[in-house]
Amino acid sequence: MKIIKTILVATTLLALTFVGQASEWRALDPENTVLLTLPHGKVVIELAPQFSPNHVKQFIKLTREGHYNGASFYRVIDGFVAQGGPKDGSPLDKATKKLVLEGEFSVDENFTFTQVQTNDMFVEQTGFKEGFALGYNSKEQKAWMLHCPGVIAMARQTGADTATSHFYITIGQATRYLDRLMTVFGRVVYGMEHVQAIRRTEVVEGDTPVDPKYYTRMLSVQVMSDVAPSERINIEVSRTDTETYRNKIADRRTRDNAFFFKKPPPVLDICQTPVKSRRVK
Repeated sequence: MKIIKTILVATTLLALTFVGQASEWRALDPENTVLLTLPHGKVVIELAPQFSPNHVKQFIKLTREGHYNGASFYRVIDGFVAQGGPKDGSPLDKATKKLVLEGEFSVDENFTFTQVQTNDMFVEQTGFKEGFALGYNSKEQKAWMLHCPGVIAMARQTGADTATSHFYITIGQATRYLDRLMTVFGRVVYGMEHVQAIRRTEVVEGDTPVDPKYYTRMLSVQVMSDVAPSERINIEVSRTDTETYRNKIADRRTRDNAFFFKKPPPVLDICQTPVKSRRVK
C-alpha cells in the first residue's frame, strides 16, 4: 500500500510539473495566423487583431481572396525592410479600401503589461502584452506596437490614412523612429531566416539594378485555418504574463553571469528581448 501511495504522489507531482510547463506557452489561433510560402521556405506570422483590428481584417480578406499569391517583394533594403504587395497601379491597388492609421490605441488606468524598461530612448515605458512588444505613455494613456525586427506592418503613402494592401517586414535593426507613424499588425514567429533570405532589390550606386524578374515572389499566402491540417505549421509562443517570464527579463537586465566581467548598464532594449517560439504537432 505504501509503495502504491508513493507512486500516486510521484505521478501527481509529475502531472503538476507538466501542467506548469504547459502554462508557460500559448498556442496561436489559426484564424489569426498566416502561412507565407517563399521559394526557399515557409514563414509563420502571428497577427494582432487586439491592437490593429482593421488592418488585420483587411489583410486576412486580401489573403483569402488570393491577392498576395505570386506578388513580389519589390523594395528590399538590407538592414531595413522587405516590402511587397500587388503591383502599384493594379486594379486591386486602386480598388482596395484605404485604412485609417492604427499606429496607437487608447488604454485606461487598469492597463497592464509585462514591463521591460522605463525611460526607453523613444518612450516612457516598454513591455510585452500577449507576446507583442509595446510602447506605453501613462500621461497620454496610449500604447502602440513597436518596430522590432520581424514585425509586419502596412506600407502607406505620405498621408497617414492611405494604407491599402502593401506590407513590409522589418529585416534589420529596430526602426523605432517609425513607431506610431505606421500600423504594425503582427510579427514573424517562425521562419525568420527565410525572410532574411529574400532577394535585396537595392544595389550600391553605380551597380547594375536588379531585374524585377529576379525579385523574390510569394508563392502563396494563406490564413492558417484554411491550410489542410496535415500541412499546417503549428506554433506555440512563450507567454509573457508569467512570473517565469518576468524573472527572465530581470536576469537579462542584470547580466548576472561570469561571462560579463565588465557589467553593461542595467538597461534592456525590448527589441533584444526575444519571445521564444516552438513548433508542435
